[in-house]
Amino acid sequence: MTRRTTAAADAFTQRFGHAPDGIWAAPGRVNLIGEHTDYNLGFALPLAIDRSTIAAVSLRTDSTVHATALDPAYDDVTLAAADISPGAVTGWATYPLGVVWAFVQRGVEIPGLELQLGSDVPIGAGLSSSAALECSVAVALNDLLGAGFDLPELVQICRQAENEMAGAPTGILDQTASLLGRGDHALLLDCRSLATQPVPLPLHEAGLQLLVIDTRVSHSHASGGYSARRADCARAVDALGVDSLRDVEEGMLSDARGRLDETTFRRVRHVLTENQRVQQTAHLLTSAGHAAGLASAPTAGPASGPAAIGDLLTASHVSLRDDYEVSCAELDLAVDTALQHGALGARMTGGGFGGSAIALVPEEAAEKVGTAVVNSFRMAGFKQPDVFPVAPADGARRLA
Repeated sequence: MTRRTTAAADAFTQRFGHAPDGIWAAPGRVNLIGEHTDYNLGFALPLAIDRSTIAAVSLRTDSTVHATALDPAYDDVTLAAADISPGAVTGWATYPLGVVWAFVQRGVEIPGLELQLGSDVPIGAGLSSSAALECSVAVALNDLLGAGFDLPELVQICRQAENEMAGAPTGILDQTASLLGRGDHALLLDCRSLATQPVPLPLHEAGLQLLVIDTRVSHSHASGGYSARRADCARAVDALGVDSLRDVEEGMLSDARGRLDETTFRRVRHVLTENQRVQQTAHLLTSAGHAAGLASAPTAGPASGPAAIGDLLTASHVSLRDDYEVSCAELDLAVDTALQHGALGARMTGGGFGGSAIALVPEEAAEKVGTAVVNSFRMAGFKQPDVFPVAPADGARRLA
């Protein structure tokens, strides 16, 4: 067992007086490109990362659920399985117990559980710490209870937990990446058909690193900004008479400008151009250029692979900053500084209003970029950011 697995097993035994029935892990995610496209039924290109939530779990026989976190800042929660429902649980436990509730909604009997969760995915950083929490519990319950759900159904279970228990109106991007991720690959996700296609992302082979710049500006998907953007998109769908913003084509933009207020038009323009950038990025990363949904992607130029996608990442940030207006001063400073000191491309990642940026950098420039970002934040009077590399990782799985 790995060090973290052993530590989780030891902590569970100390807490509950016996060894767990098993230990599972689910990774956080970075969205390489494709922001705010998931609930608009467009395209996204996330990757699971080498930071994860670990769930040590045992079954009980008294229909009681005990949930505890390794972080002492989070209180233990104990209640009857039958009493778990939206509104009955608050705080961190809404995520794991939301998964328990979603299993019950599908007719799975819960005999009682002991859950212990620990994570090294930063909270509030836009790296899907909540999805990692949900997915680790989902794969554990699926195994222990013999529920037989496939991965796409587990994605829906975890989304239901986040939407209905935690009250966060997210799409399926985070849970899909956490459950279906693959090492050295990103995952092209068609959010309408839910089809996925692994896309090669051999960063180390290309001499590159993907740096995460956690601005330490906390955000919440349940807050007003995220919901307001979804409302903007729904208003545009009604005005344009389409099923979703996925259906808006470039030739429709001039007509859309005349039918929408300026703010709503810019929201539409972001979604349209971001979908194009996702397809272009996936095409550059896929040597044959025939990944699912890419039939209309432009032909790649002489450059391809990870080193060729930097400009698309940066263009995504500009669109998120100016058209979708979900960036903030710290994210903009992180992106600008990284680009000034050698990054091939950089962008905010996640829902925005805080959280993290990512920077694609040559390995030899990674330390220089990180130092420059930290210094720029200090000079601006911002909190010190946390800068660290991430690598594409496998999705949720049993560890022991």
